[in-house]
Amino acid sequence: MAIYTLPELPYDYAALEPVINPQIIELHHDKHHAAYVKGANDTLEQLEEARDKEQWGSINGLEKNLAFHLSGHILHSIYWNNMDSPKDGGGGEPLAADGVGELADAITESFGSFARFKSQLTKAAATTQGSGWGVLAYEPVSGRLIVEQVYDHQGNVGQGSIPVLVFDAWEHAFYLQYKNQKVDFIEAMWQVVNWQDVSRRYQAAKTSVPLISL
Repeated sequence: MAIYTLPELPYDYAALEPVINPQIIELHHDKHHAAYVKGANDTLEQLEEARDKEQWGSINGLEKNLAFHLSGHILHSIYWNNMDSPKDGGGGEPLAADGVGELADAITESFGSFARFKSQLTKAAATTQGSGWGVLAYEPVSGRLIVEQVYDHQGNVGQGSIPVLVFDAWEHAFYLQYKNQKVDFIEAMWQVVNWQDVSRRYQAAKTSVPLISL
């Protein structure tokens, strides 16, 4: 069975300066993200052992650990690709002229305008209590985009929603550079959003078929 692996960064450590400095990118990717990958793989091994031995005394902790580490791995894998250097087209807002007009229309339809969407996601990410994420997700039952506050890596999530844009609001994502000013970091993040990547994820999410009918 395949194990989870740490993906390579799509750019070098310094690519997102001045929004995120190289030290943060290196520590965040090589240490924190790597720890989630290892945690997910270790938990799978422990679950396999529990199945082999029919010993389920630690099942609650193991399932929680798997959700935590696997979700951390997935969200970080999206996060790295959600960003790009302003010199290479990162930042701004999605525009039809850039080939992401359908995403731009979906944001306007779901939130009223890009400005309203930006305000909601900024506030959601900046006010996440403790450790968590601000997430733009596609909700396949309604076919609309929603903003979610994701606590830790997996809490407070609408089941079935598919993340397309994620803002990491854990302290390890910004503290070395922004100290305790999380809102300043979230505001700066808009300068490096890779709308081409977000658009690709949105298009892929739309092909999903909800398994329930309302």
